[in-house]
Amino acid sequence: MKALHVFTALALLAAGPAFAHGTDEPSEKVTVLQDQMLKNAPGKKALMIEVDYKPGQSSIAHRHEGTAMAYVLEGEIVSQVKGEQPVTYKKGQYWYEPAGSEHLVSKNASKSKPAKLLVFMVLAPDEKVLIPLEN
Repeated sequence: MKALHVFTALALLAAGPAFAHGTDEPSEKVTVLQDQMLKNAPGKKALMIEVDYKPGQSSIAHRHEGTAMAYVLEGEIVSQVKGEQPVTYKKGQYWYEPAGSEHLVSKNASKSKPAKLLVFMVLAPDEKVLIPLEN
């Protein structure tokens, strides 16, 4: 099971530096906290990750095959899903993204303070956590 955690973390991180907005700065730090098959939802798993942003750091535009719920643990996060306006979420606030949503913006709102998210996802074991968007 531990190998699965490492594999998932590596899969998440592998996309980051390759698409890091044309800079040498690596993407956000992603830590897999839990990865468990769900007994009450056959064929689905729950994934809990922590996303750490340095000041001014952002994620690449992406989509998730699974459902995602995010909670701001520290700082402020700007998030925008396709078809919606960008929203700045502060510590203690949260949001929901249906499976397949295109997450156009996910970034630390501050250029001087770090930010941290807790993300809970439900997806099939063969579904990708993060798929970079073209353009």
